[in-house]
Amino acid sequence: MEANSQVIFATAVFLLSYAIIISEKIHRTVVALFGAMLVIIGGILHQEKAVESIDFNTIGLLVGMMIIVGIARNSGLFEYLAVRAAKQSKGDPVKIMVSLSVITAVLSAFLDNVTTVLLIVPITFSIAKALEVNPMPILLGEVLSSNIGGTATLIGDPPNIMIGSATGLGFMDFVINLTPVIIVIMLVTVFLLKIIYRKQLVTREELKKNIMNMNPNDEIRDAVLLKKSLFVIALTIGGFLVHQYVHLESATIALGGAALLLLLTRDEPEHALAAVEWPVIFFFVGLFILVGALEHVGVIEWVAKESLKLTGGAILPTGMLILWLSAIASAFIDNIPFVATMIPLIQDMGRLGGISDLNPLWWSLSLGACLGGNGTIIGASANVVVAGMAEKRGFKWTFVGFMKVAFPLMLVSIVISTVYLYFFYLT
Repeated sequence: MEANSQVIFATAVFLLSYAIIISEKIHRTVVALFGAMLVIIGGILHQEKAVESIDFNTIGLLVGMMIIVGIARNSGLFEYLAVRAAKQSKGDPVKIMVSLSVITAVLSAFLDNVTTVLLIVPITFSIAKALEVNPMPILLGEVLSSNIGGTATLIGDPPNIMIGSATGLGFMDFVINLTPVIIVIMLVTVFLLKIIYRKQLVTREELKKNIMNMNPNDEIRDAVLLKKSLFVIALTIGGFLVHQYVHLESATIALGGAALLLLLTRDEPEHALAAVEWPVIFFFVGLFILVGALEHVGVIEWVAKESLKLTGGAILPTGMLILWLSAIASAFIDNIPFVATMIPLIQDMGRLGGISDLNPLWWSLSLGACLGGNGTIIGASANVVVAGMAEKRGFKWTFVGFMKVAFPLMLVSIVISTVYLYFFYLT
């Protein structure tokens, strides 16, 4: 196939795959894998080159953390935290919304945010039922918080995992550079949610007593497993804190923690591996190959050159463009394929534009892509998962209904990010 034909074919396959993923007519994993096979069969990439384009550090980190959480969830740890937070809130629905949102944000910083909402949401329905309040405001707080909290660390959200793996930025780099602004965004978001829903989240005093009668200890199903899980989680997070200083990849830390927990619990490997979200893993595999094809034929480099013409290669306009483009785009399309495309684009922009320090652009991409997912119900995987769980229980979010509250809150978070980046990184 001639060079021009390769460019057209690779671009067409990528754009068509992207369009079908957005439409949600076919499962995104199927689309990504089929698109990946097309670029290999079409001769754009040889199989060896396609395998080289897969970021196995990202894959390993995801698999390792999924195994750890999959085993730990059987202890009842996460249900314990939710019930304890509800009791600490004295049964007040607004305070419960705040406390569960904070717990969700903290857990999402250290665990996959989709897994976090899967663990927190069921107990949220139980608490809302006991208080006879609409669970949807509380769920919205948890959804927004999962995406906000996930932005704070390397392992909290897939876009950060991908950025860290591609750039060599470590766990502490993300904590030092992103956690301060995320704390501010979280405080502002929770404050605004309290104002928006304070009149809706009202219950009777006798119903508050139902919450106070709940015993968090009853949620612990396996105390021995709980101790082992906490030990390994603490050890793994400690590993993340020092991994760049001891020259170990984050995937090695995560898979090492998973192997240790399997050894300590003697859990059957097939049970542990069943906790891995394999459709997500193979979605990443297909996606990396699709983007690798675009890199190979020079499409990414061309887009980088055009972007540099628009911004003049100056760090301030380039950073702002990446932040706001990422935020708006990620509100309407899955942020994972978007970030997969943006990473080589930013790398080429740095090389072609002579930008020596790309870190401000990586922070712009992370904040825009992760926080932008809060804009609509389809903006992030956690949003879709919680919406589906709510619908099964008879509660439904419309696209517009979710967006009416979530999109303005997302814009507030991006404005705060803009100010933060402007004063600390882009000037």
